[in-house]
This record gives sequence, C-alpha cells and structure tokens, in this order.
Amino acid sequence: MSLVELYGRDGCCLCDDARVALERLRRELGFELVEVDIATDDALHRVYFERIPVVRCNGAELFDFHVDEAVLRAALAAAEDDLESRR
Repeated sequence: MSLVELYGRDGCCLCDDARVALERLRRELGFELVEVDIATDDALHRVYFERIPVVRCNGAELFDFHVDEAVLRAALAAAEDDLESRR
C-alpha cells in the first residue's frame, strides 16, 4: 500500500483544502494517509513553512500549495506497477 504524507499545520486553509482532496482520493484509491504537523518540529518548520501544504508519495515530494490529482494518481499507479513487477 502506498504512503501519502501531507505536511502542514493547523490554521492553514490550503492545508485544509489539501486534506479534503486527499481524503476523498484515499477512499477511492486506497492509500495510507499520514499528516505531519510542521509546527511540532523546528527543522520541518524551517523547510516547509513557506510551501505548505506539501504532499509526498512513497518518499517522493510531488507538489506543494495544492493537490494535483492527476500527478498523484500517476504516482500511485507507478508505485502499484512497480510492486506488481517485483512479484
């Protein structure tokens, strides 16, 4: 199962929008979604503060500021294809 991470913080309206989109896609596509609050870690806060929300899929940073559904779908499909080819 693929892992999608949402880097953001409370009070960020773009993060809220990204969360809604990712939850909808998670129900459809079946990936694990983990939210990372950058406010709890100084290093993450420095790296991501001006770019949130940031979305990563299976360790690869895909995009920031908004969820690009086509890019996420392609990344998830590629991960599934890679998993199938290893079997």
